[in-house]
Amino acid sequence: MSTHGIEARHELLRLARLSLEAAVLGSPSPRATGAAVFDVRAGAFVTLEHDHRLRGCIGQLEPGRLGDLLVYCARAAALEDPRFPRVVPDELAAIHIEVSVLTPLVRLDDPSAVRPGIDGLLVSYDGRRGVLLPQVATDHGWPAEEFLRQTCVKAGVAGDAWRRGAQLFTFEADVFGESAIAGRPTG
Repeated sequence: MSTHGIEARHELLRLARLSLEAAVLGSPSPRATGAAVFDVRAGAFVTLEHDHRLRGCIGQLEPGRLGDLLVYCARAAALEDPRFPRVVPDELAAIHIEVSVLTPLVRLDDPSAVRPGIDGLLVSYDGRRGVLLPQVATDHGWPAEEFLRQTCVKAGVAGDAWRRGAQLFTFEADVFGESAIAGRPTG
């Protein structure tokens, strides 16, 4: 899936970078104005990496105004991801940003139809939810059953909940990062 041209991707990455820097430096968040792509309605995630390792990742599955979502997600990935300490100013130059623009959720009734590396997954079971982006399965080399299991684990439920009545949803993502688009070093 490719929903945005190179210029739109540049604008989205620039906005995410400005949002990250403002959040870490305690400055006001940038305004998401001036580019038509900011008005697109979609879900999105912002992933931060440092030395090729995850440093923060926050997103929203429900569609919203893409520019506003990226401002929020970049800030939250830097300061509010509970898995990591806050990003500090000395790290900014080494942080690599990746943006994932999501398609709407689609109910998955047949778990064998999940496509690791193409589909992202949402598992909902017993009041808990877990989400993994499509690139996570690729990065770890997971086949379909392991991807399903790991998404259940991310939800905080048994790894086989997908076999025991968990609701499953898929989505696709247009994924792009600074190194491939903006020519920034990866860390």
